[in-house]
Amino acid sequence: MVTLLNIHPENPQNRMIEKAAQTLRDGGLIAYPTDSCYALGCALDNKAGIERITRIRQLDSKHHFTLMCRDFAQLGQFVIVDNSDFRVIKSMTPGPYTFIMKATKEVPRRMMHAKKHSVGARIPQNVTALALVEAMGEPILSSTLLLPGAEDPLTQADDVVDQIGHDVDVVIESGVPGTVPTSVIDFTGREPEVARVGAGDVSRFE
Repeated sequence: MVTLLNIHPENPQNRMIEKAAQTLRDGGLIAYPTDSCYALGCALDNKAGIERITRIRQLDSKHHFTLMCRDFAQLGQFVIVDNSDFRVIKSMTPGPYTFIMKATKEVPRRMMHAKKHSVGARIPQNVTALALVEAMGEPILSSTLLLPGAEDPLTQADDVVDQIGHDVDVVIESGVPGTVPTSVIDFTGREPEVARVGAGDVSRFE
């Protein structure tokens, strides 16, 4: 039976955040709001969690999972930020952007892109998401909650419970999340490339 946690969107209750974090530590899978719609999340070392996300979203080996980070310093521990990209990426965080970059050895191999050894990373503006990452002390392995065949991601807790409540352990309800996925910028090539146009302004890369 899925647990629905109501968390204050501006002043998250510590006990509720800790309950969600403990679910992650215990190997659970959660659905939580971000500044760019709901995301599925599990702990970094949770192999079964990755498999559950892959099954729910019907993902292939080309999918980039995302590391939800609390700040730029933490992001830099898990992805390689070239000097030429440093200022650009830092100026866009926190915000509705996901950056595709080469992963460091801190990232479990099974969550990297099979050929590129890259991974997505982002710093959200959502207070609840940041509090959860802070409680974990490490990034949360995440993926946008976009179900197979759907044009738009899920944005309401009730809809998440109704559609995938049997597949997750906790659903967090915390204010109104974003309704548009992040813009995705790929920094693994010679020049940054827009991989997906979403909530963030990408005009500087066009």
